[in-house]
Amino acid sequence: MAPPWTNWARTETAAPIRVEHPTTAEGISEVVRTADAVRARGSGHSFTGVAVAPSVALDLDRWTGLVDVAGELVTVRAGTTLRQLNELLHREGLAMPNLGDIDAQTIAGATATGTHGTGAALGGLATTIVALEVVLADGSLVRCSPTERPDLFEAARLGLGAVGVISTLTLRCVPSFVLHAREYPARLDAVLEEFDHLTATEDHVEFHWFPHGDRVIVKRNNRVDEPRAPLSGLRRFYEYDVMENAAFGAVCKVARAVPATARGLNRMCGALIGERDYRDQSHRVFTTPRRVRFVETEYAVPRAELHGVLRELRAAVAGLEHGVIVPVEVRVARGDDIWLSTAHGRDTAYVAVHQYVGMPHRRYFDAFERIALAVGGRPHWGKLHSLGAEELATRYPRFADFRRVRAEVDPDRKFGNRHLERVLG
Repeated sequence: MAPPWTNWARTETAAPIRVEHPTTAEGISEVVRTADAVRARGSGHSFTGVAVAPSVALDLDRWTGLVDVAGELVTVRAGTTLRQLNELLHREGLAMPNLGDIDAQTIAGATATGTHGTGAALGGLATTIVALEVVLADGSLVRCSPTERPDLFEAARLGLGAVGVISTLTLRCVPSFVLHAREYPARLDAVLEEFDHLTATEDHVEFHWFPHGDRVIVKRNNRVDEPRAPLSGLRRFYEYDVMENAAFGAVCKVARAVPATARGLNRMCGALIGERDYRDQSHRVFTTPRRVRFVETEYAVPRAELHGVLRELRAAVAGLEHGVIVPVEVRVARGDDIWLSTAHGRDTAYVAVHQYVGMPHRRYFDAFERIALAVGGRPHWGKLHSLGAEELATRYPRFADFRRVRAEVDPDRKFGNRHLERVLG
């Protein structure tokens, strides 16, 4: 029996029979071919049980790095973390066009669960995929793209690991670019009033709302043809390591130990927001260290519904029996055509609600879920939600197509687990 495994948020555990660390594509194929049940588990940054391996766990931590660079098309091994990928791309004069704020995930795990950043003209990470190599249940390694096994490609590029093990991904990248980052405090109503204008005119906009008040942190990141002017090493250490991790972590621990303080501490954090203005390479602006552990649910809602969702969420928070310490995060994305993308067919606003680990969150998350579902919301595939396959099928026009492809390539559910049984059927 392999050592027990726990995901980052400590919401899921697994006790696989064994863990395999293949170093070649042939090694991945051999593990898959000879296993009765196998699951690739990535970096464990999903909050759900999507990465739980009930039998053989496949860890691709030794299957990393770039395979090929052809102009702006980059082929990368599936176990490469986003942090590694960003540095490798930078050496080639390239970058991902958009990123989320955490870079610990593997590129395969991030795309398979619908990871996204923010930007009204940009899609999630999976929209950059132009081809995949996938190990199917029989151990065969196949290539797929919009012209080669196109249905498998549509299912696999955001497929929860349910149709096969991704071996390599070919991504359409962009030339390296500098972002001008501006972060500042504001009031929620004022930000919402100008949010449509901001998202239409700025490259990347998001805000973080402290839900027991009306304070927000606004983040506006724009591409510029100017040299880097990064935060100093000391300033970066103070802002991110001291304030956003050590100090905020200490505040969260107080709120957990003395629940009556949570509301006041949340308002205090909102009142202490400072400003930042700097320019740096894109991946150093998009991503920041996250060492304060939390649980999270996120729903993708139609852009036009965002204001109403936040209005109702504000009322729901006011009625909670317990306080909330971690801010609410709001981002946007362009609609796409990926079968299981949360932005499928519509321009989307993402609302993510969080709670510090060990603090009560169920009523808060349930209240938010009811609000989001009422406007056609779709839950993030890697974050907590209560939906099963029957309800999810009504929210994705191509859900039946995905299930058809899965049945064709993995009829015996070799890549399944309990979580996939619930969300895919």
